[in-house]
Amino acid sequence: MKHLVILLVSLLLSINYAIAAVNINTATHAELETLQGIGPAKATAIIEYREKIGAFTSIEELIAVDGIGPGTMKQLGDSITVGSPLETETTAAMAAPQQ
Repeated sequence: MKHLVILLVSLLLSINYAIAAVNINTATHAELETLQGIGPAKATAIIEYREKIGAFTSIEELIAVDGIGPGTMKQLGDSITVGSPLETETTAAMAAPQQ
């Protein structure tokens, strides 16, 4: 019975994780790599684009990143989001080093 409960809890947690979209404006390198079609090089390119250009305003803007094409965008489907501008600013402020 204990094993069944653990299995059910594990399944529920993994379903919740699978449904949650990754915010490409705040995701870490490791979080980006969890996305279908995104490996280490593309994750690095996304972060570098974000640092150079700024926050993505739409998921479609991701196609401007080197190495991201229509095929990758199709693989990503609904697994990404840009979040709300307020959410992005708040997260960025929290991640900034304290002076």
